[in-house]
Amino acid sequence: FRNGEDIHARTASEVFHCVPEFVTPEMRRAAKAINFGIVYGQTPQGLSRELGISRAEAASYIKHYFEACPGVKDWSEKTVAEAKRTGFVTTFTGRRRLLPELAASNPHLRGFAERAAINTPVQGGSAEIIKKAMLRIFPLIRGSGDIVMLLQVHDELVFEVRPQRLKEYAILIKREMENACELVVPLKADLKTGPNWRNMERYEV
Repeated sequence: FRNGEDIHARTASEVFHCVPEFVTPEMRRAAKAINFGIVYGQTPQGLSRELGISRAEAASYIKHYFEACPGVKDWSEKTVAEAKRTGFVTTFTGRRRLLPELAASNPHLRGFAERAAINTPVQGGSAEIIKKAMLRIFPLIRGSGDIVMLLQVHDELVFEVRPQRLKEYAILIKREMENACELVVPLKADLKTGPNWRNMERYEV
């Protein structure tokens, strides 16, 4: 990630045992589903449904993923074990989510709580980063009349900007989003522009 590599293509090359240059769009799509799904506790059954493959193939993908990225499995297991010990998980800023269902006798409730224990630090952390970015950006654009922050959708922010000031604000937004917090890996923000949300193209600054 520090070297600017495509993380999904890198995962695909490890799961499918090929060099990144030979990764096909289908392989990258599968790797993207694996990258996001496994962290959130996706099962072979769920992955097979999402990718339209057999359960055996999905199980094989997951197996290869954990072989290539053993740290993910170790972190997941340690996170669940710690949540069972304390009854909660925390995000990287220290917010807690209580998970009493970890002690439930119902295996479905318990499974939900175990997935939530893994999901919360990841999605909760992502939510905190985007909120920090919004808090950095808003004071810099408030009252300008040339830009309005319209929406926050997951890890995206949507703005309406006067065309003549597009580049100026694009530079500002990218800078503030990429410096929302300090992690061991760099935060990267991609920009897109267009006449509406549907018709957007990459914008470089």
